[in-house]
Amino acid sequence: MSAETLEFKTDLKQLLDIITHSLYSHKEVFLRELISNASDAIDKVRFNSLSNEAMLEGDAEWKIKLHADKEAGTLTVSDNGIGMSRSSIVEDLGTIARSGTQAFLDRLSETEAKQRPELIGQFGVGFYASFMVADRVTVISRAAGDGEGVRWESDGKGEFSVEEAQKSGRGTDVILHLRDDAKEFLEEWRIRQIVTKFSDFLEHPVVMDVEKNSEAAEGKEAHTETIEEKLNTQKAIWLRSKSEISDAEYQEFYKHLSRDMQEPAKTIHYKVEGATEFNALLFIPKHKPADLLWSEPKSPLQLYIKRVFITNDCQALMPTYLRFVHGVVDCADLPLNVSREMLQHNPTLATIRKNLVKKVLTTLDGIKNDNREEYVAFFKELGTILKEGINQDWANREQIADLLLFESTATDPGEYRSLSEYVEQMGDDQSDIYYLTGESRSSLSRSPYLEAFRQRGHEVLLMTEPFDEFMITGLLEYKGKELKAADKGELPVTEKEKESHEQAKQEYSGLLDYLNRNLDDVKEVRLSNRLTESASCLVVDEGAMGAHMEQLMERIGRGDSVTPAKRILELNGNHAVIKALHQLFEEAADDPRISVHAKLLYEQAVIAEGSKVKDPGQLAELINDLMIQDAKR
Repeated sequence: MSAETLEFKTDLKQLLDIITHSLYSHKEVFLRELISNASDAIDKVRFNSLSNEAMLEGDAEWKIKLHADKEAGTLTVSDNGIGMSRSSIVEDLGTIARSGTQAFLDRLSETEAKQRPELIGQFGVGFYASFMVADRVTVISRAAGDGEGVRWESDGKGEFSVEEAQKSGRGTDVILHLRDDAKEFLEEWRIRQIVTKFSDFLEHPVVMDVEKNSEAAEGKEAHTETIEEKLNTQKAIWLRSKSEISDAEYQEFYKHLSRDMQEPAKTIHYKVEGATEFNALLFIPKHKPADLLWSEPKSPLQLYIKRVFITNDCQALMPTYLRFVHGVVDCADLPLNVSREMLQHNPTLATIRKNLVKKVLTTLDGIKNDNREEYVAFFKELGTILKEGINQDWANREQIADLLLFESTATDPGEYRSLSEYVEQMGDDQSDIYYLTGESRSSLSRSPYLEAFRQRGHEVLLMTEPFDEFMITGLLEYKGKELKAADKGELPVTEKEKESHEQAKQEYSGLLDYLNRNLDDVKEVRLSNRLTESASCLVVDEGAMGAHMEQLMERIGRGDSVTPAKRILELNGNHAVIKALHQLFEEAADDPRISVHAKLLYEQAVIAEGSKVKDPGQLAELINDLMIQDAKR
């Protein structure tokens, strides 16, 4: 039969332009699509041969072969799969978006569907990605059980030709006549790179003839020989049973994914069955991976659809606060757009994400409870990233909070307290969880804000990481207990302190009124019940931005966007300096030394909170004047 020229059944010129220029963001995916189609074809004949062994024709050595001919400028992808007859090649390749794979699945009965092979192609457009790199595509195919071959050819401009062809065995050869700007895909290293990236774990071997230099043997000269070499590993260990995989295999795979030379802290390997089915192999590292030091925040999870790599940018599968988790998710049910490059938002995706997050958080909780030393080591490395989840993931906020560790006034340096442990040790006289943020444990330990808490026997969490200031805005309460900053608001007066505190307020009322009228740098001057040793300190109202947060904003170049909160000056009525100032006021309310002393109390409180004195020169003069007066006595 002579060659027959036919037109495509859609407006191919316009549609192919979309496919080749807009559908795929990277040209290299054409090879992924052709290898995936070849894998589908092998799965089809293997499945059909279960009921009709004659379809094998004695050839059950499944493989996909690539052949690059630099002289001819062609790249060929061959398989020994189901093949196509003349009618099927016209129907399947002559109609855009008609997927032979989908039609095959539709023909399966309900009973057969339970045993059906996992097939990749669902949209019928992957083949046409060939026209991104080829100005002409030739397909030579022979259907299993059919003695006649068929040749299909098109330049992608509206027509294709079909004619009889000789082919010795079943299967399909797709021959791409590459354009000049796509000749890189004839290079062995480039082909290896693409196969490794997209098809490394494909079930069937992807092979290619390569030239190898053999060493000279006795009586023989060194020479070059051509051998068939397998390009993919086929080791999709996430699809195997856990009982079949050794620790060494898990570690090797983790190192392959993460480029981390240490073994992981924990391996999570599980399969979910039911309405949504997927396999997941996740690794929690022991330390901060190198890619977290310079890369933008994103999850390094790799998404596969039936062993075929789709993307390693899976923000929809794993939140960024768990971006230290490496691994693989393989799901047959995830809906993609037709280019298989972008995940669509749908309930299936949300279900997988919810499941993965729950599994990781539960695993971390297990490490914390079963091996505290190992968890502390992990948290020191990656706890800052985990804290991001408090503001990002409201649904799991309390579970994330359970995983947080902090030093506190009740722990030795380098030891940590969880929030649940803090709550468990709270006495009946304490209703809130207190914390203090700052640069370091040593500086916080000397802070005047802790004095009353030490006297009362109340523990204060010491938060010394810069991100703690941002994290705490999302952690307003834990298990019904409010989290309150030790340097904000007015500290509640205990029943034991109430009477003496009221008496002190009345005693010092005149001095406080005077200072409130004459000390312009502060919002208010009041008697403190948080100081037991220091003379004064500065606080802000509940909910206002504290001094440490202002300093952080200044450090990151956002100081201009911050209006400093007006401070409240608290005075310790039991301190000798305040008593002396009060006595001076009682004796001579107009004594100019009162305002000088008040200014000094304010300035020392500024220094104590870690802020900068506005006018260091003026402070020096005040101190010098006092020193002179003291020397004259």
